[in-house]
Amino acid sequence: MSLAFIPSPSTSELQLGPLPLRGYSLLIILGIAAAIWLGTRRWTARGGEKSTVADIALWAVPFGIVGARLYHVITTSEPYFGDGGDPVKVLYVWEGGISIWGAVAGGAVGAWIGCRRHGVALSAFADAVAPGIALGQAIGRWGNWFNQELYGRATTLPWGLEIDVEHRPEGMRDVASYHPTFLYESLWNLGVVALVIWADRRFRLDRGRAFALYAAAYTAGRFWIEYLRVDESHEVLGLRLNDWTSLLVFAAAVTFLAVTRRRPAGDPAAGGDPGSLAGQQAVGSGRTGK
Repeated sequence: MSLAFIPSPSTSELQLGPLPLRGYSLLIILGIAAAIWLGTRRWTARGGEKSTVADIALWAVPFGIVGARLYHVITTSEPYFGDGGDPVKVLYVWEGGISIWGAVAGGAVGAWIGCRRHGVALSAFADAVAPGIALGQAIGRWGNWFNQELYGRATTLPWGLEIDVEHRPEGMRDVASYHPTFLYESLWNLGVVALVIWADRRFRLDRGRAFALYAAAYTAGRFWIEYLRVDESHEVLGLRLNDWTSLLVFAAAVTFLAVTRRRPAGDPAAGGDPGSLAGQQAVGSGRTGK
């Protein structure tokens, strides 16, 4: 008898009239929409134009999806190019298999293009949208719940997640309850949203520092959550590849925060008020404030 408190969905699809919509895809779309909404609120609060975030997202989102899929395929190539693999399934994004690391890297390339086209400093844009990215991740992670994937080790805790037999690991078909890592990461990401917004208001983070705080906070949680997971993954020195990625990104983010201490307000080298959007745009464009 299962001790799971959290049931898995009976289907991975939602029926919208005659059209089936996969829950995974729906949650990704909702996550993107939430990220744009929160990013726009923060951008306009800093004096930016309301349409800028959505316009830049038109570049960042496609690049992010491609990057997310590429990272997954490169690091988990066996289902596509291994024995019995099907290369065509590389295109089946709706079945799951995207990575936040690739999404951020690809999205950054797209955002850089969009920022250049709009005359916006990438660091200013990144600071504005950082909490929105975490909010989008918090929502998007629920797509793993629909797909019954990327869960953690077996557990008898009352909030264990019940996994259907066909989705359980080999050799554990009789074990029904597992750590709901999708839920852990979703809740952690909501905490990251609150942390970055609070710290930005308290310390007026600028020049990429709000984004660096997001990266450091996210990877701190991702490390221990990733460590719980039981899906197949390449390992290096006893750690999953994504754990090593978390450690490297965390170290880079913390180092960036340490070496980019905010200059005093009014420092000409900072382009005027470092907390204002205009000041950060001046830095990004090589201009100084007047």
